[in-house]
Amino acid sequence: MAPKKDGVSKRVLNKGAWTAEEDAKLAEYIEVHGAKRWKTIAIKAGLNRCSKSCRLRWLNYLKPNIKRGKISDEEEDMILRLHKLLGNRWSLIAGRLPGRTDNEIKNYWNSHLSKKINQNVKTEQTSSSEQIVPHKTWETIQIEEEEEIAKGSDEKFDLSIDVNELFDFSTQGCFGSEWVDEFLELDDQEKP
Repeated sequence: MAPKKDGVSKRVLNKGAWTAEEDAKLAEYIEVHGAKRWKTIAIKAGLNRCSKSCRLRWLNYLKPNIKRGKISDEEEDMILRLHKLLGNRWSLIAGRLPGRTDNEIKNYWNSHLSKKINQNVKTEQTSSSEQIVPHKTWETIQIEEEEEIAKGSDEKFDLSIDVNELFDFSTQGCFGSEWVDEFLELDDQEKP
């Protein structure tokens, strides 16, 4: 990168939305001189914009043969088929659709068509797959129990627990009372 020269001030560029006056200046200059050498167009047209901004403004908004408005069903079908064939090569797809820009097609794909395709795939998967058993959550089980109680069903869930059985430590094994007694005896023997 070259060092900055002293005494040469950098040009201040406009950023943000284009005004109608800027659009008119750009269109007039391109009409007279043509759409080439964008760096000089930005300076000679009297615009305080960068060359990329001028080029994109011309190609996507100001060019006279740009088609505006809703994309028709035929164009949508063409976009779908070309995308399947070419992938995300928006400029190649736009070349097959006269008057449409690659930016417009890309935006339409990302905002409408990809969501439409994903929705169609999901509906096909659910309709073609076998019956899916929904996962029961605690809330759905509680709702089902309440519905059965409301119907007056005689079948009820037996969720009662015998407390004596729960705290019964008389069984043999590592959790029985004999193990606890042996542990306490060993502990007493080790103490001086």
